[in-house]
This record gives sequence, C-alpha cells and structure tokens, in this order.
Amino acid sequence: MLISKLGKSFVFTTELGGINGTDIGESIARVRQYQGLDAINIHDCPNARLRMNSIMAAAVIKRETGIETIPHYTCRDRSLLGTQADLLGAHALGIRYLLPTTGDGPQHGPYQSKAVYDYNTAGLIALINSLNQGQDANGAAFTGPTQFTVAATATPAAANMAAELANMEKKTNAGADFFQTQPVYDAGQAEKFINQAKTLRKPVLLGIMPLKSLKMGDFINKHVAGVTVPANILAELEQGKSGFAIACEFIRQVYRQVDGFHIFGMGDVAVTNQLIDFTKKLRGES
Repeated sequence: MLISKLGKSFVFTTELGGINGTDIGESIARVRQYQGLDAINIHDCPNARLRMNSIMAAAVIKRETGIETIPHYTCRDRSLLGTQADLLGAHALGIRYLLPTTGDGPQHGPYQSKAVYDYNTAGLIALINSLNQGQDANGAAFTGPTQFTVAATATPAAANMAAELANMEKKTNAGADFFQTQPVYDAGQAEKFINQAKTLRKPVLLGIMPLKSLKMGDFINKHVAGVTVPANILAELEQGKSGFAIACEFIRQVYRQVDGFHIFGMGDVAVTNQLIDFTKKLRGES
C-alpha cells in the first residue's frame, strides 16, 4: 500500500489526464502498462474543460487495475455541502487518497461557468481532516469516519520560496500527509528546496517531466507559471541531447535526497517506466 511506503520506501507516482467522454477502457489499458508504479493521479477537469468526474474515474481504474489512485479535487466547482457529500461517496467507492487543488479558473475553459470557491486548498485539506475525525464542517459527528490520506502540491521553482514554504506549512498544519511537486529542472534549486522543506517532516515526491524538444522547453518558460527550464538545459536540447537523458542526469543528482518521484510522463508509458527502472537501478533495487 502507498501509505505504508510513504517516508519509508522510495515511491513513484504519475498522472493520467482527465478522461474525455464515457469510454474509460483506453485509460484502463494504459494504466495496466505501467511497471513499478505506486499510484496514479487523476486530473479534475484540467483547464476548466469537461472531463469525467475524477473520483468516479479513479474508483473504476483502481477497481479494474489494482493500482492505487489519487484523484485531484478542486475548490473550483463544489459548494461546501456538495464537497462533503462527494467525499463521503468517494470513501464508499474505495478511494483513500485525495489531492486537493485550487483548480484552473473558468476563464481558462469554454463554458460560461461560475467558480464556487467556498474554501481554499488549505481549507479543503482541513475539511478532509475533519471528515477523517468523523465530523462534518460544523463539527457535528457522523457515523463512520473517512480514512483519507491527503496529498498536496508544492512548487520547487517558486519565485518567492519563503511564501511557498509558508503555504506548504499551512497545508501541513491543515492535515496534508505528503507533497507532490511541480516539475523542476535545476538540481541545485531542487536540493535547496528539499533541504528547506525537510523542516515540515512530510514526504516529498519531486516532480520530473522529461522534455520532448527545445520548443517544449521554450513553451514552459513562456507559459507555465512556477516551472523554469534553465538556459543550460535549453542549450543541451539545442545540441541534440535527449530530454530523457537530461531527466536521468537530474535524477542521478537528487534521488538520494527525496522520498520519491512524481513523473509527468504526459501519457508516455514507456518513458515513465524507463525512468522508474533507471531510478531503481541507481538505488540497487533492480
């Protein structure tokens, strides 16, 4: 089980983009191809675009594959009442892990929808912690407390690291159990972040996203907040070095200092499996 490994053994997680439509078969087939994976995150209507409900998708994928799932759950779409109902239902479906997140605002999507935001991410984590204690948002007891383990996000390349660490502390105090970070490419920056985050005493799974091209690196620098591809990495790509090789070198530099990796494979099962295998060999596990 994932919970028994966190902070004790090296952990590997990855992500599955939201499922477009009702056919979940292709996603199940893809998940079955992963090797050495401990859990897979399921997105919750990313970019405010319609996708299958993350909790229901996660429950089906877990049932069909046996792989633990971590559905994302946004603050964007649900009222306080609706959230509590969703989470009780999620627990009944066998979901035991959640990643609360703010969620991309409706302005990023195609619908004239209104964001709810009855709570922020730390507030949602605190609510989940209350449900784990058998109490609703008002402190009223209910039968059968939930047993959720809560993941939280972090940004190693944040422009204001003091503010980022303060935000992580808020999430920890609210009840977060471990962190999955955004991708990071600068090993020195990653090491500095890891050393500072250790004061929180929570497992950290560092984000790894292999670059497919120089164009992708440039796009990230221009359009992806909180993620920076350093100039020396762009130069290596321009000289023909593969993004996979760059990712492996990064892993070699930082793997001893982290509790695991959260791999942004962008649906590339083969590359994700290769990165897991590479890391396990470094650790003498295969």
